[in-house]
Amino acid sequence: MAWVLVVLAGLFEVGFALALKASDGFSRPLPTILFGVFAAASFMLLNLALRELPIGTAYAVWTGIGAAGTAVVGVMFLGDPATVVRLGSIALIVIAVIGLQLAGGGH
Repeated sequence: MAWVLVVLAGLFEVGFALALKASDGFSRPLPTILFGVFAAASFMLLNLALRELPIGTAYAVWTGIGAAGTAVVGVMFLGDPATVVRLGSIALIVIAVIGLQLAGGGH
C-alpha cells in the first residue's frame, strides 16, 4: 500500500508543478489554489508512505515520478522539445524509479 501512496503522491507532484506554471507567478487564482491543493495532497500521501518505506528510497521515487511525469506532460502537451537526449533522460529516470521500487521494500 505504501508504494501506491508514493505513486499517487508523485502524480500529485506533477499536478502541482503544472499548476505552478499555470499560476503565472501566483497571479492567477485558480491555478494558484490548485497548486496548493495538489502540493498538500502530494506531501500528505508521501508522509503516509514514509511510515513503511525508507526515506531515501521513497523520496527518490516520489521526485522521479514528479520529474519524469512533468517532463512527459511538457513534451506531449506544452510544446517542450522532444529531443533524443531529453527522451533518453526521461527513460533513465523511469528505469531508476522502477529499480528503486524493486530494491526498496519496507523497514
